[in-house]
Amino acid sequence: MTLISTQGLVKSYGSVVALDDLTLDIEHGVVGLVGANGAGKSTLLKILLGLITPTSGQVRVFDLDVTTRGSDIRARVGYMPEHDCLPPDVSATEFVVHMARIAGLPATAARERAADTLRHVGLHEERYRNIGEYSTGMRQRVKLAQALVHDPTLVLLDEPTNGLDPAGRDEMLALIRRIGTEFGISVLVTSHLLGELERVCDSLVVIDGGALLRHTTIADATMASGVLAVEVDGDTAPLVRALEQAGITVRAAAHVLELESSDGRANDIVRDIVAAQGLGLVRMEARRHRMLELFVEPTGEVPDVD
Repeated sequence: MTLISTQGLVKSYGSVVALDDLTLDIEHGVVGLVGANGAGKSTLLKILLGLITPTSGQVRVFDLDVTTRGSDIRARVGYMPEHDCLPPDVSATEFVVHMARIAGLPATAARERAADTLRHVGLHEERYRNIGEYSTGMRQRVKLAQALVHDPTLVLLDEPTNGLDPAGRDEMLALIRRIGTEFGISVLVTSHLLGELERVCDSLVVIDGGALLRHTTIADATMASGVLAVEVDGDTAPLVRALEQAGITVRAAAHVLELESSDGRANDIVRDIVAAQGLGLVRMEARRHRMLELFVEPTGEVPDVD
């Protein structure tokens, strides 16, 4: 069953169009929603939750219409907002228990789930401290914990690595991956950082200016490109001439030769010529597509994405 489906989704604020005729189907798994700041990512998440009403189009989550079944959808969804919205004068335990009770859990179950969830996100030892004393990384973990405490089917994570240092980013990404792989919860995570999503997601939805630019799996996005990169220790000019005489297209890129290798025969030819010329073969590897290529428009322009 399709997890999320939109048809001709439009959301405008006066003359500003946040989402522009967005049509897509998202399946279960860990899905990245990527786009530059202002691309419409947060707007889409809020529409999926039924928190804001679309201008036009249809949106369904769990095959439920968000405009009429918003409360039923929210009961099965966890949401981690982008901005800091935590009360500073209560402990993480108090806050997460409170969020569990709001989600409908009885008092005892809410306390048990809060303890388990805070342990899962790495806050077990610090759970009784007031949130106002927490670092940015700890506060992000509290936001993640409250999104998970009621055991949702789907979690929506809006820029979960915002404000984190490199170590904190790595830890947050590892937690997100565990949510999808070990706990079987589907994840829709937004970011403007392609490298982060490549590490944790099964597929990507790329939007630009509120419109769908690409929807692809990570495997397809980074598949082999048909270009063979060759680096040798020695003069490359004779090698280039010999390869071109063998019918292989060669172009020089810095100290590396890039060979068109759609049928794989270049590997053996390179090996034989390098050996015949007495060169040292430093490396030979198939180039893979870069994630940034997902943002290349038909015009060849690349939007401003980190």
